[in-house]
Amino acid sequence: MQNTMQILSLRSSHWHLDILPELGASVLGLRAASGRLVMRPVHLADIKTSSQCASFALLPFSNRIRGAAFDFAGRHIQLKPTTADGLTQHGDVRNRPWQVEANGEWGLQARFDSRHFADINWPWAFSAQMHYELRGAALEIRLSLTNESDSAMPAGMGLHPYFAVEQETTLQLLAQGWYQNDAQSLPLGAAVPLPAELNFAQPRALTGLKLDDVLQGWQGEARLQWPERTLTIRATPEFGHVVLFAAPDGSFALEPVSHATDAFNLAARGVSNTGMQVLEPGQTLSGTVTLEQAGEW
Repeated sequence: MQNTMQILSLRSSHWHLDILPELGASVLGLRAASGRLVMRPVHLADIKTSSQCASFALLPFSNRIRGAAFDFAGRHIQLKPTTADGLTQHGDVRNRPWQVEANGEWGLQARFDSRHFADINWPWAFSAQMHYELRGAALEIRLSLTNESDSAMPAGMGLHPYFAVEQETTLQLLAQGWYQNDAQSLPLGAAVPLPAELNFAQPRALTGLKLDDVLQGWQGEARLQWPERTLTIRATPEFGHVVLFAAPDGSFALEPVSHATDAFNLAARGVSNTGMQVLEPGQTLSGTVTLEQAGEW
C-alpha cells in the first residue's frame, strides 16, 4: 500500500532535509546539497514507524525504562510496555502527528501537545517544540519540553539520528564515564570510568565495532570524519549523555540525550549524575543540537 504521509522539505546551498510532521516531525532524509548522504537512506514506502526514519525525537524521556515503571515523589508510575521484553522505550511522541507552526525556505517549527491524545503513555501533561533551521553549513535542531501539568514531573529528551558511515569513517569525542548494562541493555548502577574500548579521545575507525553504549559526561561535541570531509555534532549542555549504537543496517546512531538509560529508576535508587531532570509546572527543558559540514560534501 502506498505511503501518503506529507513530506515537508527544506533546501539550501548546503543541505537537503525532508521531514514527516505526521510521524513525530521525524527526519525522513538528510543529504548534502551534492546528494551525498548525511543520515542513512530511507524510502517513504518502507516506513511503518519512526524506527525506520533517519532521525526522531525522544520525549518526555529517552531510551528504556525498566519494567515500564518507576517511583517518583511517593507515587508508583506504571506505563504501558512498548517492547517485547516488557520495557517502555523512547518516550511517546515519535509516532504521533505534530502540528506545524512555521514553515519557511530554511526553517520549520512543529509543536506537540500530549493533551490532544487520550492514550498518551505518560501520566503528566506536557508539550514540546522542535525547530529545524538551515544556517549555512550548519543544521540546527532545537528541542524543548514543557510540563503542562499541575505537579512536578521527571523529564528528559534526546535525538536519535542514524548517520551514514563508510569503511574509513572515524569517530572522535570526549566523555567521562560509561554505564555497564544487563541483558536488557539497562544500567546496573552508576557510571564507571570509561574503558579503553569506549575511549574516542583520538579518532578511531567505526568499522567492526559493536556499540550499544551510553556515555556520561559527554563534552558536547563529536566528530565523524572521512578522508575528504567532516561532520561535527555539537550539543548544548542539557545533553550531557550520548548513546553510541552500531545499527544492524550499517548506519551509526550517535544520540545526544539528557539522561542515562533508565535514569528515573536509577535516581529512585539514589544513583546520582544520571541527568534526570525534574520540571515544575510550567517549567521548560530545552537544548540544541547542531550538525556542521566541513570539507568536500
